[in-house]
Amino acid sequence: MSGNADLGAAPPGGTLGRLHYILLAVFCLAAFVPGISSLPPTDRDESRFVQATKQMVETGDYVDIRFQEVPRYKKPAGIYWLQAAAVLASGEGADAPIRVYRTVSVAGALVAVLTAAWLGARMFGTSAGLVAGFGLAGILMLGFEARIAKTDAALLATALIAQAALAAVYLGQRQGIATRRAPWVFWAAQGAAILIKGPIVPVLSLATVVAIAFLDRDRAWLRRLKSGRGVILALLIAAPWLVVITWKSGAEFWQEAVGRDFLGKVASSQESHGFPPGYYFILYSATFWPFGVPAVAAGLAALSRWRSDPRLLFCVAWYLPSWIAIELMPTKLPHYILPAYPALVMLTAWATTEALPALGGWRNWLLRATILGAAVVTAGLAAIAVGVTPYILGSFSWWGLLAALLVLAAGWLGSGIRPPVADPARTGLAAAFAAAAFGVLSAAVVPALKPLWLSPQIAETFLAGRPCPDSRLAAAGYHEPSLVFLAGTDTLLTDGAGAAAELERDACAVALVTDDQLEAFDDGLAEGIAGVVEIGRIEGVNYSKGTRRTLTLFARAP
Repeated sequence: MSGNADLGAAPPGGTLGRLHYILLAVFCLAAFVPGISSLPPTDRDESRFVQATKQMVETGDYVDIRFQEVPRYKKPAGIYWLQAAAVLASGEGADAPIRVYRTVSVAGALVAVLTAAWLGARMFGTSAGLVAGFGLAGILMLGFEARIAKTDAALLATALIAQAALAAVYLGQRQGIATRRAPWVFWAAQGAAILIKGPIVPVLSLATVVAIAFLDRDRAWLRRLKSGRGVILALLIAAPWLVVITWKSGAEFWQEAVGRDFLGKVASSQESHGFPPGYYFILYSATFWPFGVPAVAAGLAALSRWRSDPRLLFCVAWYLPSWIAIELMPTKLPHYILPAYPALVMLTAWATTEALPALGGWRNWLLRATILGAAVVTAGLAAIAVGVTPYILGSFSWWGLLAALLVLAAGWLGSGIRPPVADPARTGLAAAFAAAAFGVLSAAVVPALKPLWLSPQIAETFLAGRPCPDSRLAAAGYHEPSLVFLAGTDTLLTDGAGAAAELERDACAVALVTDDQLEAFDDGLAEGIAGVVEIGRIEGVNYSKGTRRTLTLFARAP
């Protein structure tokens, strides 16, 4: 896809120049990089991903996915390959720190922002493209996912590339303009997306296609998708690993990835993440912060104009089916909505080029409710930023105060109040303040909350006090994946009796025992060895479970 001709819907001059893309790229790096080094590995999903990647590098097996000895077949291998490539490129091998794994998410978020800016410019003009780029870069959900080594930032990049290519095909047909490359980009993005997170993006694009076909009687554009050859291209990208993992695991991969993970989440709630419909509606002001108000104003205006503007029809067909589908799914997590959010970003970009009509009736009430929600979220984020350090550490943090002030500035500028629309300068400033707030929180405030970060303290104490260079840690009662990543793949996750048995078996071993496992540990020692000494004690909060913990490390006396 190249040039304005691919979409045929943007006004003359609706392109972004090289300097625009450089500006957006620099902004993304400044927005997403702070914190990726100082923020410890988070539990549980991120640490499971990075540990599985670490084991790929350690073993040289890039087909099978495992967390220690347990197969990890919930997701395909794509994200692990990307992270492994970053690890190998770093030259640090399996000992690479967490920041190396997180660069993949930073890159995915960067590609997503640049693609959103490209699409916004082609659809609605140059200024709208900048609004789309800065708007996506500034929302809270992407600010979080760009710093975490999971699938979602990379998946968003493939989703945006696929949807941008789909827009090129559909709108090119409406304008009578050829789009030779767009179908192949679309299908290639589908293949890459399958390798990263299975059928999520194909389902998103299929829902968009079905909605367009339902809303627009002209369906001649569907022939331009080249579906027959396109599906073959997608399969050529995704199928080789799927074939090999099927040969290696039998039906286990498909049972886990499709049966339990994908279809299981559609059919029933999983992992205590079940919520009724309305979950994403309620969370909207937080996950789309600070641009929730202008996006809702633009979306409500678009609902009255989509019949006469295929660009708006495309955005509505992109967002509404996806939103309805995930609201109906029993299993819900905040980031599930992320691939649909660029549609709202596009509508916000469109609103910068139009005089929006006054909203009446229920639409006005919905807009007012969104303004209230944005105000509550802004105040809440500011309160958390300034209050979390005194609450947990009992001391005041100037970094927390700075983050709170940045949050308030971003909330006001991003609200678009008076009038409820956005413009490039205001959107860029709001995104900058939001990104600065996320950066301060991720790089200075949250990492300083030491009681929350038990695994780094455990690993540091273990490495400093271990009796042998190859000592193994046996953890009783504390089984967080981040500990395995930091303390070593051979970390034994066991109970008190198992930790005592490991000390008896191996004179170099170190036991980590939680307070509720001490009795079983002591009983095990009474029946076995004597001469065990304490080499460290850690107190804090296991935030994954919301419980306070006292953890003691033991080794055999020299």
